[in-house]
Amino acid sequence: MDIQTVGRNVNHKGSVGYLLVLSFVAALGGLLFGYDTAVISGAIGFMKTKFALSTMMTGWVASSALVGCIFGAMLAGVLSDKFGRKKVLVLSAVCFFISAVWSGVPYGLFDFVIARILGGLGVGAASMLSPMYIAEISPARLRGRLVSLNQFAIISGMLLVYFINSIIAGQGTEQWNINYGWRWMFGSEAIPAMLFFIFLFFVPESPRWLTEKNRESEALRILKRIGGSEHAQKELLEIRNTIVQESSSFWQLFRPGIRVAMLIGVGLAILQQITGINIILYYAPEIFKSAGLATTSAISDTVIVGIVNLTFTFVAIAVVDKVGRKPLLLFASAGMGISMFLLGRAFRLEQFEGKLVLIYVLTYVASFAVAMGPVVWVVISEIFPTKVRGRAMSMATVCLWISCYLVSQFFPYLLESLKGGVFWLYGGICAIAFVFVLVVVSETKGRSLEEIERSWVKERKL
Repeated sequence: MDIQTVGRNVNHKGSVGYLLVLSFVAALGGLLFGYDTAVISGAIGFMKTKFALSTMMTGWVASSALVGCIFGAMLAGVLSDKFGRKKVLVLSAVCFFISAVWSGVPYGLFDFVIARILGGLGVGAASMLSPMYIAEISPARLRGRLVSLNQFAIISGMLLVYFINSIIAGQGTEQWNINYGWRWMFGSEAIPAMLFFIFLFFVPESPRWLTEKNRESEALRILKRIGGSEHAQKELLEIRNTIVQESSSFWQLFRPGIRVAMLIGVGLAILQQITGINIILYYAPEIFKSAGLATTSAISDTVIVGIVNLTFTFVAIAVVDKVGRKPLLLFASAGMGISMFLLGRAFRLEQFEGKLVLIYVLTYVASFAVAMGPVVWVVISEIFPTKVRGRAMSMATVCLWISCYLVSQFFPYLLESLKGGVFWLYGGICAIAFVFVLVVVSETKGRSLEEIERSWVKERKL
């Protein structure tokens, strides 16, 4: 029985099971996002030795995939508005697969970087399209939790690759890992990439995109399978009425009212990255080695980071539709900032005894995972108008990946130059994030996508 068949025999109330299946398949894009971006954490130390990399070149090798992410997010918005969400997700799966194989067998750094940039194209596309697709198929009462599944998948991908990196690193000596181990780490991504590619052929297109393209009968059929006849008729009417009032112009994003949505989306996207999460996810082993741990212990402790990240993402999924988006974001910003200041203090005073550094890192990761990771994607997927949602999310996601690239590129140099001071820098940015959420971000809990959009239009008329 394929995924399409799951929803054929639903009653008039629809099928939550069918909705979950669609959401899980889309979230595989998030799993590959996490897998692809975190695989470098186990490999970068061995590659640094293999290719005798300077601190700046180490940053470039670690962050080269993020250049592809920038362009992937940039192109995915336009392509998904024109050709559909599903087709561009299929294209991203192809990029993941080719990159995984190519990254494992490069002749030199140039080949490796090109392969990683190709994978980055897939990550950039999936990072915006997976949560957007889930948001567009989900009823308002479930949307927060279902979109948060994408973040759960991202963290699951990271945890999975941390385990795989640890297993691979344990298969041989340090020299074996320098010559071969890192290649297996990258090549292992080919398996989940192939699964994502296959499963995507059994999911339907976004009903909101179909309605915009005058394919309402297809959209209605999908909506009935998800929520039943009454939900489908009501949802289709809301989508239709909203699209009639929209302009497809890119410049609509900068009109009064909608500008606020853009400020929130772009601001949260940038803050998610510059508050320091990727210095932990990409460079955790290097941070632990700077605190005096051996290479094997550093990689093993990274697995603990992944487990904590996943555990608190579960917490986020459980409470996001009950507590709301804004309170969680405020809590996360405060917790991340305090953790960064304590981590900086430990490095400044060289307090490396026991597991102190690991505890501060885990506190930071837990705070991030409970909101700044999943909730940011929820808000970004909710706040933009249907007709320009692809382009609007593309802009926000491009800003996210540019920020991510800059952080990843310069962190090795900053860690070497500033020592503990670099963590205080990120702690200060967390404080800025707290103020931004408090003053600018609006609550979207329990509101349909069309209700959220109408609130921007109403504000524009005031």
